[in-house]
Amino acid sequence: MTDNQLNILNNFLSKFEKNLEILKQFETKSNFLNQIRQPRLSDLELIAVDLTAESFGIDFEPHLFSELPEAISSKIERSVYNRRRRKLFFVKERIRKALSEKLIGSENYFIVDSMPLEVCKLSRSSRVKICKEDYLTSPSKGYRASQKMNFYGYKLHAVCSSSGVFCDSELTSAAVHGIHYLKNIKNNFSSCVLLEDKAYLSDDYQLDLFTSNNIYQIGSPYGE
Repeated sequence: MTDNQLNILNNFLSKFEKNLEILKQFETKSNFLNQIRQPRLSDLELIAVDLTAESFGIDFEPHLFSELPEAISSKIERSVYNRRRRKLFFVKERIRKALSEKLIGSENYFIVDSMPLEVCKLSRSSRVKICKEDYLTSPSKGYRASQKMNFYGYKLHAVCSSSGVFCDSELTSAAVHGIHYLKNIKNNFSSCVLLEDKAYLSDDYQLDLFTSNNIYQIGSPYGE
């Protein structure tokens, strides 16, 4: 093993241990899934591995297992890791929300925006089969106002605090209007100001947000 490979393994293990300590501040349990045998790598440790991999920019499973220190890789097989990781999504989401609330504190200014995620060029949209297994989650045609052009795929909506902490996000088909995203998340916010572009503005909905949750909307003059 080269010195560089050894450094990567040591750095991964060090960051993994730090992430695990942070996770333990939000979860007292180590395991969340119903399993016949207690796993050698706990569910909380698996989440720490997943977060550590993301921090290193590792999003390809074979790459991850080539970088994992033996102290971790010896506790779980790759196929089992992937299956358990998917099942733990809701636990990770719960921890993310708790961490977000702690970092945000008493902030009351938030920014909502979206970005296009193109699946393929619009000219190929009628032929491409990717992600079309389920109509409810399939991509669609949308409009990219900043470039004044149509695209085919999805739209990622997100809300972050004025200090840059992400509070909420949702992936929708490209055709979903920003107003619908606000309707989904309005009960997560109250007595605050939302800064947004015109895609999220509606006179009727502004009134609804104010009367029900005391939320003010301020639109950007630069459009979507």
